[in-house]
Amino acid sequence: MDMRNVAIIAHVDHGKTTLVDEILKQSGLYRDNEAQQERAMDSNDLEQERGITILAKATSVEWDGVRVNIVDTPGHADFGGEVERILSMVDGVILLVDAAEGPMPQTKFVTAKALALGLRPIVVLNKVDKHDAEPDRALDEVFDMFANLGADDDQLDFPVLYASGRSGWADAELDGPRKDLKAMMELIIEHVPAPAQIAHRDEPFRMLATTLGGDAFLGRLLTGRVESGTVKAGDNIKALSREGELIENFRVTKVLAYRGLEQSPIDVGEAGDIVAIAGMKTATVADTLCDKDVTEAIPAQPIDPPTITVTFGINTSPLAGRDGDKVQSRVIRDRLLKEAESNVAIRVNDTPGGDAFEVAGRGELQMGVLIENMRREGFELSISRPQVLFRDIDGVRHEPIEEVTVDVDDEYSGAVIEKLTQRKGELVEMRPGGVGKTRIVAHVPSRGLIGYHGQFLTDTRGTGVINRIFHEWAPFKGAIEGRRAGVLISMEDGESVAYALFNLEDRGKFFIGVQEKVYQGMIIGEHSRGNDLEVNPIKGKKHSNVRASGKDEAVVLTTPTRMSLEEAIAYIDNDELVEVTPKNIRLRKRHLDPHERKREAKKLEG
Repeated sequence: MDMRNVAIIAHVDHGKTTLVDEILKQSGLYRDNEAQQERAMDSNDLEQERGITILAKATSVEWDGVRVNIVDTPGHADFGGEVERILSMVDGVILLVDAAEGPMPQTKFVTAKALALGLRPIVVLNKVDKHDAEPDRALDEVFDMFANLGADDDQLDFPVLYASGRSGWADAELDGPRKDLKAMMELIIEHVPAPAQIAHRDEPFRMLATTLGGDAFLGRLLTGRVESGTVKAGDNIKALSREGELIENFRVTKVLAYRGLEQSPIDVGEAGDIVAIAGMKTATVADTLCDKDVTEAIPAQPIDPPTITVTFGINTSPLAGRDGDKVQSRVIRDRLLKEAESNVAIRVNDTPGGDAFEVAGRGELQMGVLIENMRREGFELSISRPQVLFRDIDGVRHEPIEEVTVDVDDEYSGAVIEKLTQRKGELVEMRPGGVGKTRIVAHVPSRGLIGYHGQFLTDTRGTGVINRIFHEWAPFKGAIEGRRAGVLISMEDGESVAYALFNLEDRGKFFIGVQEKVYQGMIIGEHSRGNDLEVNPIKGKKHSNVRASGKDEAVVLTTPTRMSLEEAIAYIDNDELVEVTPKNIRLRKRHLDPHERKREAKKLEG
């Protein structure tokens, strides 16, 4: 059967998942009486909640007798590990750009990868029916971006479609009929070449594993595009590493392919098709699955390095084990190793003592997603402040630098520049970004951006947009000032009391409310000064027969500050931890005992 393999590239929230939903609908995949799930491809709970695509997924539709395999790629740079592998499976890309926002940094990140592979994009300007859409400006910006990324003449001569994914139409002209997606599907079939691999059907079987999944019945599943030959259940094949060394010999137990949204068993996986294979025990992403006679591995894309590391430990607080059922270090270790298997952007190392594990990854969002998934699965953890990974290059200590692109209202640009400069950022560009808006581009050390997002939203009253991508390794930029305020620490175990919190309000702002469980060493608020302060949040009012206990009982407390998981991880200092359970996120000191804390502080001073 004739086929096309195409990936959809877009920045977070530019509408690619909605567009794919419409393609599924219009290709006749859903029966008329079948319930259609909105954003069907974002099946992960977190993706539905955050409105972002985290895991790359594939789908397949038939259009005019041609099988079109469509891969939905993550738009966030933290999940770049997925993007790089996906692009090696396809012969074309659809670059989806919001007609109001124009191309954004993550668009640049993924497009650079696609252009380097020689893919010729189709540009789809989405949301052109929005009141603030400026398709001409967006198109100019796309052309400039391609030119800056070194696109060749063929790539610069890209076809353009105007679309509204939500309304389900795409046209070659801005004032076209606005009826359906026929123009887009026909352009894909015409513009994207059929897989060259089809010509190699009679050669020995070879396939590069690009994503790893799992199935309760089939075990490990490796997905990729068949480079040559055919594969079917019962075949005896082998797996080679990137260096060409034998990893294992195994028998294929099942061959699956996407038909619609489901992975269904097929009789034969043919050259050019995207299939999943079951039966292997240890082979993983970037390995070559091949016939016994093949000796050379297929070249695999190198993957951008992790830039931060976070320590995952067991929960050692007095409240441990009350919310979750997965608290032992062995269970945590198994879960992290399973994650590292399917997510090549994550690396896991044991620490001395065995109670904690160092997890290296791309950024705070990626770590936040992993921790959030684990807490939903019933894990209890203690999480350290993210640390940046350094490299020694020619004997000089280098650190990761990120390119930060900020879109803010003009009035907030001064505050943003000031904060980025404090964090050792270097201003690269500043220009108008639309009516009343400024676009700022700066190169900032990754460690300077840890915890900055919350501050940024405060500085821009929640209206700013910030995006970041890995730029380069550069010599260490020097010390960056950390959090200025100290914290309020509970000196007792028990339940917080309104009277105690009311009397402590002038000391700072609280992270807890009334009748919440607290323990010695738990951080319950931010001190209004620079030092840490131990306080007693459970001290009730002493009643006597002299004072009337009526009117002054009804104290009114300021609403406590509640932090999201990412905010909590970014907020803590090096001597602090975040206690994460299925029901609670608490901040605490690493050492709960005050005497132990003093001893540690003296050691550091000495």
